[in-house]
Amino acid sequence: MPYVNIKITDEAVTNEQKKALIKGVTQLLVDVLNKSPESTFVLIDEVNTDNWGIGFDQVTELRKQASVE
Repeated sequence: MPYVNIKITDEAVTNEQKKALIKGVTQLLVDVLNKSPESTFVLIDEVNTDNWGIGFDQVTELRKQASVE
């Protein structure tokens, strides 16, 4: 029973994109590990950019800096 947890920032990810992630990850497990799609679980967590850090900075701040440059 595979369980895959995908964590992404909450920056305008559409429902269609989420469906594609679920389908793609499930298909990968079927193709590579011969797992049953009926027992494969995919969970997508959307994380606010204030709660995601890279190095010493929040992603929110990194995005602001990138838009100024």
